[in-house]
Amino acid sequence: MNSILLRNVVLSAAIVCLSCALVACGSSIQGTYSDPAGSLILEIRSGGQATFTFMGEAAACTYTVDGNKLTLNCKGAAGKTVFTIHDDGSLTGPPGSFMPALRKRK
Repeated sequence: MNSILLRNVVLSAAIVCLSCALVACGSSIQGTYSDPAGSLILEIRSGGQATFTFMGEAAACTYTVDGNKLTLNCKGAAGKTVFTIHDDGSLTGPPGSFMPALRKRK
């Protein structure tokens, strides 16, 4: 009887771990984001690499994610920007910034 209980506990734990892994894979931040007008484009790639394009001028960047914050560090005038990652997958710039919400392209 105890072996059946132990087997069920192990099976339940494996299902929970697999579910968590699938959810984490589904929430990948990688992809291309843009504002509705298409004047701001943020391409996030694996390995912490990104490209931020504003009005046709591209800047090479790196990024890190900590919770619901994406910190973008770009070369040149773009500098450092902290975005908030929302539940719907959109990104918004710092409070009070002129930057519109960026949404992932399909």
